[in-house]
Amino acid sequence: MPETAPEAPRSYEEFRHRLAERHERLSPRLKEVAEFALAHPEEVALEKVAQLARRAGVPPSALVRFAQALGFEGFGDLQRLFKERLVTRLPAYAERIRRLERSEEVRRPLPEAFARQVGRALKRLEEEGLREAFEEAVARLAGAETLHLVAQRRSFAVAAYLAYALTHLGLRCHLLDGVGGLLLQQAAAMRRGDVLFAVSFRPYAAETLEVAAEAVRLEVPIVALTDSPLSPLARLAGSAMVVEEAELQGVRGLAVSMALASALVLALGRRLVGGGRSLGAGVEDGARSGQGG
Repeated sequence: MPETAPEAPRSYEEFRHRLAERHERLSPRLKEVAEFALAHPEEVALEKVAQLARRAGVPPSALVRFAQALGFEGFGDLQRLFKERLVTRLPAYAERIRRLERSEEVRRPLPEAFARQVGRALKRLEEEGLREAFEEAVARLAGAETLHLVAQRRSFAVAAYLAYALTHLGLRCHLLDGVGGLLLQQAAAMRRGDVLFAVSFRPYAAETLEVAAEAVRLEVPIVALTDSPLSPLARLAGSAMVVEEAELQGVRGLAVSMALASALVLALGRRLVGGGRSLGAGVEDGARSGQGG
């Protein structure tokens, strides 16, 4: 009996979940389309098939096959979801306006130009929303016996900040910093009942992915902070928060990730206090002295 064709996703969020589920079964060419669509949702909503295909570096037929692989009759049906997202979550023609503004950025002082990009990235975080993924992350982190934190290169600052802040909450934290080339040996300390918090963005640090794979082997849950639901880290994690950082002239910041990390600290602190647990001495001492690092 032939397999029943799947019902097409009815919202952009359903589309993202369907894509994450089916990504590994897509051909290499369709994976390229998937990555382009998630990275450029405004363009997918506004531009014609020929323009999109040229920008994605694929033939127009690949866009049609991609839509059909996810349950749509054609690319127009998929594009309709992207248009609905644009209307309901962003101002009309938002991406066209951003392109015009980006063309003006070269004439602005760099601090001002980058600050504007950071503002837009934070606004996207507010508009897109991460409530469900965020609340799941808080629940997992709060229930861990030990929190293991891993990130490399650019994203290391996020893990280092969390190690500092969460230790002051009285939580048991283990920063996997890889000093002396001992990252995997540090990861061997993970045990059932622990949680791994992993951060990685394109081009995705191989060391972080190795630690995440080790966590899967040890049956340690992973909470990820990454830039795509199709990232190799998101596919390893049981829970993933996906963010888009500010970028100017090829330089990407960490403002959105650090804002989300600060929100995690606040949420965990509230959860601990609400559960009748006292915060760590570092927090209490810092509050009394008015000092912090």
